[in-house]
Amino acid sequence: MELREKSIVVTGGAGFLGSFVVEQLKQVGCHDVFVPRSSDYDLATADGVARLYTNAKPDVVIHLAAVVGGIGANREHPGSFFYKNMMMGTQMMEQGRLHGVEKFVAVGTICAYPKFTPVPFKEDDLWNGYPEETNAPYGLAKKMMLVQSQAYRQEYGFNSIYLLPVNLYGPRDNFNPESSHVIPALIKKCCDAKAAGLSEIEVWGTGKATREFLYVEDCAKAIVAASVHYNGDQPVNIGSGNEISIARLVQLIAECTGFDGEIKWNSTKPDGQPRRCLDTTRAKELFGFVSETDFREGLMQTIEWYRNYEKSN
Repeated sequence: MELREKSIVVTGGAGFLGSFVVEQLKQVGCHDVFVPRSSDYDLATADGVARLYTNAKPDVVIHLAAVVGGIGANREHPGSFFYKNMMMGTQMMEQGRLHGVEKFVAVGTICAYPKFTPVPFKEDDLWNGYPEETNAPYGLAKKMMLVQSQAYRQEYGFNSIYLLPVNLYGPRDNFNPESSHVIPALIKKCCDAKAAGLSEIEVWGTGKATREFLYVEDCAKAIVAASVHYNGDQPVNIGSGNEISIARLVQLIAECTGFDGEIKWNSTKPDGQPRRCLDTTRAKELFGFVSETDFREGLMQTIEWYRNYEKSN
């Protein structure tokens, strides 16, 4: 699909990933990109979604909007995380069908995978078990977009694709300790401890769990590439294909921030899913995506952004 002359709506386009997707769309020549603000359109309501389609009249929708957070936030708000994400996805796709959009790009989450998925995660394993308990409501709500996408394609010929990004990191991430994910949480913790002259920090879990991380700008490029080149019904992983333990991640962030104090592990707190690493073969084969950003370099750019942000606020 040639996107440059299309009217495109990017839900969540003012957020972390969304802002990079909007920039990437503009870089490839898209000039009609609309970003709905939550203050104007409540996408968890039928009225808010219907008004968005009526006002924006999109040809293409990239649905990134989500209510997200780390382990703590997911444990605190499982009901609202499930309801809001479920309603947004379901109604955005249904109204997209009713308004005749040419393409719907549904962006899911790695939290949709079963807790004990064999590593590396292959898309064919998505239904082989229940997700990790702490974020299952969120993961399942986003996973229903895959079911809806495939059902709508079968019954209505609706062109909807489903992408599964791995954990993201980078500039503009959410550094609020109440709701942030692991990398921004650790960056803030190390930077704050160094600035305060603290001799130790506490980190949740045992450090044994593993994760895969993708630089946010790389993910944005993958989403735009898929929007242009992919029109199939199968889910597609978006990741770097590189696995790192939380213990090594903490060590690396401490090095990059200059924090040389002690790491205290609070093993009474959950590790979350034991391992996460994606098989990214399908993305490479279907639309040529391979991640480009070196992990340490990406971390350094994220830390630099955070420090500049802290100085200016």
